[in-house]
Amino acid sequence: MTSKAAGILAVDVGGTGLKCAVIDDQGTMISEREKVDTPHPCHPEALLDAYAGMAAKHPAFDRISIGFPGVVRNGKVLTAPNLGTELWQGFALADAMSARLGAPARLINDAEMQGYGIVSGKGLEMVLTLGTGAGTALFRDGDLMPHMELAHHPVHDNLTYDEYLGVAAFEAHGKHHWNHHVSRVIELLYVLLHYDRLYLGGGNSRHVEIDLPDNVSIASNEAGLTGGAALWRK
Repeated sequence: MTSKAAGILAVDVGGTGLKCAVIDDQGTMISEREKVDTPHPCHPEALLDAYAGMAAKHPAFDRISIGFPGVVRNGKVLTAPNLGTELWQGFALADAMSARLGAPARLINDAEMQGYGIVSGKGLEMVLTLGTGAGTALFRDGDLMPHMELAHHPVHDNLTYDEYLGVAAFEAHGKHHWNHHVSRVIELLYVLLHYDRLYLGGGNSRHVEIDLPDNVSIASNEAGLTGGAALWRK
């Protein structure tokens, strides 16, 4: 499907939307972002079919970077809470995407891929994504730290971060109450980590309407794609 080119197909897998674009080695987008709804149920073949259709419309690429919403390791999916872990556990997504699209692929957690497109490389920086669920990534002086699956850790009244901040909470409680949840989590994460900077990403970050501390900011959601360039750097 592809010919040799200095392009990376950046893939951002979400619980409600599947996105991709071709980026260069610096993370600059060289094609328009394309998005389709995430199929439900989203078994691996359905996801691969969706990306094969989107990739065919894009410029040539010779590598693939995949951001996936769950715990991933060594190119395989360990958990997929918003897509169905029972469908995905142990699936070698990097190899399968590579075989389907004809280019080598690398796989990382989606919040971590977004973080690579955001962080400054100075101090302790954290990314909190607000989407179907809640994702986190932690960097120290630009280096990615071991993944913490805070999304499934209790945060309030036995609710997990996913349940407290995810889209279901937003729809159930409304924007005002959900913003209170966001404010509370910002405070808790600072007590836990004393980050130098926290970035809020994900599709629902556009609904944040609270006064943010000086070391907290809302980041571009495009970083979920542009951060894919970092997966191919030394």
